[in-house]
Amino acid sequence: MKLLLFSDLHTDRDAADAIVRRAQAVDILIGAGDFASVRRNLHTCIDILRAVDRPTILVAGNNETTDELRAACGQWSSAHILHGSQVTVGQLTFYGIGGGIPVTPFGAWSYDFTEEEARELLADCPQGCILVTHSPPKGAVDVAEGGKSLGSIAIRETVERVQPLLVVCGHIHASAGRRTTIGPTPIVNAGPHGIVWQLDEPVE
Repeated sequence: MKLLLFSDLHTDRDAADAIVRRAQAVDILIGAGDFASVRRNLHTCIDILRAVDRPTILVAGNNETTDELRAACGQWSSAHILHGSQVTVGQLTFYGIGGGIPVTPFGAWSYDFTEEEARELLADCPQGCILVTHSPPKGAVDVAEGGKSLGSIAIRETVERVQPLLVVCGHIHASAGRRTTIGPTPIVNAGPHGIVWQLDEPVE
């Protein structure tokens, strides 16, 4: 099974167009947040991405809220918006959490959660799922331009606890396109250019 992973389009029409073109060659798309910029112009990318007819798993970034994303995707029948929730596509279970974790320094406009709030939202994350988060786990593809590790402790704890098949994230632009592992789990900071990921579908 081929997945197309992407994040942090930030109203970039060309990047959204490229994702739509590549969608025909994959089975499922995963968008790890930040389709808008500073809570504005969310429809710019979503209206383009709506042309995708493959199952598409989305979480909000810190630049749009989950409710805003759900509203924008209202006419996109193949999109699934997750936040402290899950969906099963074929034999794969996806669990998602949006927003900036931990709270960012950007102020009131940013859609953020504390580590404790994130722990509550991640409490029901199942074993062996594909975990979609906007923020990366602490210490994994989370290094900003200044060299600081800005990922989430709560997300890392969840990865260590449930050992997902894959973690797809974004948020930290300086680490876009990078990948690493936590235990057996691949962690991918997808970025706006997109990454095709080959995944073996679980057998019942």
